[in-house]
Amino acid sequence: VQLVESGGGLVQTGGSLRLSCAASGSTFSIDAMGWYRQAPGKQRELVAGITRGGGRTDYAGSVKGRFTISRGNAKNSIYLQMNSLQPEDTAVYYCNAWASGDDYWGQGTQVTVSS
Repeated sequence: VQLVESGGGLVQTGGSLRLSCAASGSTFSIDAMGWYRQAPGKQRELVAGITRGGGRTDYAGSVKGRFTISRGNAKNSIYLQMNSLQPEDTAVYYCNAWASGDDYWGQGTQVTVSS
């Protein structure tokens, strides 16, 4: 499974960004996908996850009500709509796929929120 993210960038506090992740390869084996982030000096953390069918989503407490994860119609893409962005949301955001017992990661996309 290969994952490619896009959509990061620089935004002011209170602004919005939409991240996209496209999966290719053995996508039929994907059970769930999600977004993680890693800020400088901090551990990578789960931001949001979604099951293959899209029936279940999970969010980190710090982003609930501000971020929304969704799947594309082809089920090979996921998106992260990020609203009301805060400086503490600044991080590299990684797309993740859980497939056949293995984790797959994208290369990451930088999100910077200026105060």
